[in-house]
Amino acid sequence: MPFRHIRERRRRERVAHDLYTVIIEHSRQPIFYTKAAVPDSLDGRFDLIVLHAFLVMRRLNRVSSVQTEAARALSQALFDLMFDDMDQNLRELGVGDMSVGKKVKQMARAFYGRVSAYGDGLDGDDNALKGALVRNLYGTVDDEVAPPVLAAMAAYLRRQVKELADQDEAAVMEGRVVLSDPEELHAF
Repeated sequence: MPFRHIRERRRRERVAHDLYTVIIEHSRQPIFYTKAAVPDSLDGRFDLIVLHAFLVMRRLNRVSSVQTEAARALSQALFDLMFDDMDQNLRELGVGDMSVGKKVKQMARAFYGRVSAYGDGLDGDDNALKGALVRNLYGTVDDEVAPPVLAAMAAYLRRQVKELADQDEAAVMEGRVVLSDPEELHAF
């Protein structure tokens, strides 16, 4: 019986790793920085990772009632992996050991704030979603984000939510998600 729990935890960690890999690879697409005006900085990269992790976690939170507990555990494993990675990256950037914990806590608070704002934005109208994007994804941008760029990012998020919802639940629970090309941004 104890070995079953160990195997399940290892499987969940592998799946979380697969999901996180998709999130990171997708968030690193140059189009977000060149066309969508996301700052190519630590803050901008963090915000894109959070945005895409939110989309995947939102999908996990909407699995069938049969899989709810497993999806919740997977979502937590993904969160844990993401913040372990953030911790490691801060250390590699030279942040001192005494400061890393404090910075990771700040990042976790920022994550929860952004998740709440994006959730409210997606559940609301486009103005609510655009407002969440301005405050979070574009929060460190000095200039105002062009309205067409903001509209394209909002449309991109809504499309990702729909496409993730349409993906097979079993595949999602196995870490096989697809985040599609941000085609809305190619017009710029």
